Amino acid sequence: MTPRLTLLLCLALFAGTGRAADATAPGNRLARETSPYLRQHATNPVDWYPWGPEAFARARAENKLIFLSVGYSTCHWCHVMERESFADPAVAAVLNAAFVCIKVDREERPDVDRLYMTYLQAATGGGGWPMTLWLTPDLKPVFGGTYFPPESAPGRPGLKLLAARLAQAWEDDRATVLAQAEGIFAALVEETRSLPADSLPAIAPLRARGLAAAEAALDARHGGFESAPKFPNAPVLEFLLDEAAMAKDAAMRERALRPALHTLRALVAGGIHDQLGGGFHRYTVDAGWRVPHFEKMLADQAQLTGVLLTAWQLTGDPALRTAAQDTLAYVQRRLTAPDGAFLTAEDADSATPDTPAGHAEGAFYVWTAAEFAKALGPEEATLAAYAFGIEPAGNTEPAGEEALAGLNVPYRAHPPAECAARFGLSEEQVRTRLAAAMARLREVRDQRTRPATDDKILASWNGLMISAFARAAQTLREPAHAATAARAAAFLRQHLRDPATGRLAHSHRAGVSDPRAFPEDYAFLIQGLLDLHEADADVRWLAWAMELQHLQDTLFRDEAGGYFHSVAGDPGVPLRLKAGDDGAEPSANAVSLRNLARLAAILHDDTWRQTAEHAARAFAPQLERAPFSAPAMLAALGWLSAPAQQIIIQGEADDPRTARLLAEVWTRHLPRRVLLRVDAANRAWLDEHIGFIRALPAESEPTAYVCENFVCRLPTGDPSVLARQLTGGKE
Repeated sequence: MTPRLTLLLCLALFAGTGRAADATAPGNRLARETSPYLRQHATNPVDWYPWGPEAFARARAENKLIFLSVGYSTCHWCHVMERESFADPAVAAVLNAAFVCIKVDREERPDVDRLYMTYLQAATGGGGWPMTLWLTPDLKPVFGGTYFPPESAPGRPGLKLLAARLAQAWEDDRATVLAQAEGIFAALVEETRSLPADSLPAIAPLRARGLAAAEAALDARHGGFESAPKFPNAPVLEFLLDEAAMAKDAAMRERALRPALHTLRALVAGGIHDQLGGGFHRYTVDAGWRVPHFEKMLADQAQLTGVLLTAWQLTGDPALRTAAQDTLAYVQRRLTAPDGAFLTAEDADSATPDTPAGHAEGAFYVWTAAEFAKALGPEEATLAAYAFGIEPAGNTEPAGEEALAGLNVPYRAHPPAECAARFGLSEEQVRTRLAAAMARLREVRDQRTRPATDDKILASWNGLMISAFARAAQTLREPAHAATAARAAAFLRQHLRDPATGRLAHSHRAGVSDPRAFPEDYAFLIQGLLDLHEADADVRWLAWAMELQHLQDTLFRDEAGGYFHSVAGDPGVPLRLKAGDDGAEPSANAVSLRNLARLAAILHDDTWRQTAEHAARAFAPQLERAPFSAPAMLAALGWLSAPAQQIIIQGEADDPRTARLLAEVWTRHLPRRVLLRVDAANRAWLDEHIGFIRALPAESEPTAYVCENFVCRLPTGDPSVLARQLTGGKE
């Protein structure tokens, strides 16, 4: 936080101190929205508006502050604030009288969320959801925080008190409030402004500094890079695994691999990993990964699948592969629509048997010791309880979560070897009995009321999940995963692409598409399409990726390098941000840099690489100041540190010899490679668009070429020779 913004915050105004139904109440406009999160608030007595010109016009006409609440449909504390405050007529009366109230789904408006989260983090040093802010009528922030209870408590002001004081300050001393907001906004503008570097940054030293920062932040006992609450932080893991694969020095590779594996193994064993149903919860409230907030987000499943597959390729640890597989299986069962698109999330809260009309956090997932024993019977329950850390008084005590007192979250408390020693069994016997116990526990759990599903379809998160399935198709040699990715891509092309302009929509729900799209929609989907093309060799995906990259450049590219988070001239976004730091997902700029470098290598077109280098120069000042703030950018920069490995395989898909050559490529972690497969179905398109392919002779038998900078090693049809070429050995 800059000194100026700190000072302005200190001068701020406080130098002193039940789930809604899918219907509407009079005056509440959110029932007309498609967002499940907004519709959860449709019967609130708060006079909510969605983010847009109608609300802005009223705020200006009545000269009122805006009360802005940002969250998402599966957020536990968003539900708490809704039940405590927004469903309370007394709180609503205070808010309605003094403010124009706006509700935003962060997943539908990531541009709005990022802008005000940037302010909140700079001003307070933290952030999260629900995000609660007050804005001037011209959308400049005045004051903000996250969760506020309705009434004040020691150390935490209540929402009613804050609202009353802000309303009084606006009434009594409006000029001071406006001047303060202008000053805060000017400081925010200054914080987000930087001039590009004259040349590419020195990449190896930046990555070394990023690695040192990760080592310093590592929780040596539990893994992860923060104290409680604890998030998986997939962009950090991706960077560490990239460094573990690419660093020239063996000691550096080991330094990078160690914290990544420590963290991933702890995640896989912890309660954050749904041990019975697969997939990962959003985060844990304790440092040991044991007690989660229970929402399951599509973006987390996609990112963690990717890092688990990479870690498995680097280590051969079967537990990492299994966790990736069960995450993919969870997404197919619970977050895949019948038409193939991927859904956004499952909720943290669900109904309980005792209060079916109410909701409790984690009700679907947690167990009393008695429930656990009843499900399995005494003998099997004894073994399973030891393996999964089930305690008679509950195992959630480290988290201090009063609502979960006496309950258990299954986690891998004791591995099979320890279970075998304790119960006088072989490890194989333990695995067999635990597998049967898990199947029975799933049967019992599936009889409970499942958490609600946020069924909107986001282009950006679908792009991440397409990438995960496409990578799994290659890494695990499972063609069905490529088919799953292709179904989702086909849905997006049909329903989230404007056929007249080619522009993407950001979201789709109930047959309605939101035409706004953001750079992450383009960047994440381009990445997914490139991965899918490498998995199934369908040039439709490569052609669409090229089209989308041109559109992203047109709509969002900054002449100084990189991409803004909103289109030019949007009246609902008072500051056009361009950031390289990562949030819950990698930054669009980091993914775009890698996409551009990959397109340059695939298409043998250096203009794409020049655009990538231009972006890297734009973010060089931020990386020099704080490389660990942008781990995904550090990983992407590796694509500019050396030429990409260009692999071309000519051969028909149904030829076993082609499959053997592909297996040599797919089963190795080759982080700077691109793959083109040439066959009778796509040769004409590739010849038209890639001059280098036209120069290749038409081979009569499956043949592989390994090239760098358009210089190829000897062509080969021998998988063992290809293996040596891929790993730098002699032919």
